[in-house]
Amino acid sequence: VQLQASGGGLVQAGGSLKLSCTTSRSISSFKTMGWYRQAPGKQREFVASITAGGFPDYADSVKGRFSISRDIAKNTMYLQMNNLEFEDTATYICNGGRGSALYWGQGTQVTVSS
Repeated sequence: VQLQASGGGLVQAGGSLKLSCTTSRSISSFKTMGWYRQAPGKQREFVASITAGGFPDYADSVKGRFSISRDIAKNTMYLQMNNLEFEDTATYICNGGRGSALYWGQGTQVTVSS
């Protein structure tokens, strides 16, 4: 099972980016999927998740600014990030829980300039 993240880049504060995470297996087979991020010198932290039933959950720091969604037909999960802040700068990593296993994709870098 592979997860491929993409969509990162350089954006000014207040701008928007949309990240994608495409899976090699049917996205419907994942019980839950999510996004984490890790900034240099900091621990990996939870950003957002979505269940197989489509129920989202967000870290307090991104509530109201970020939105997680899925396109089952495209086997892709998205993270729409609006009103980006300098503190959102990090490598964003997607994951997915399938059966008893948890799979991680590689990261995509998001850099927000102040």
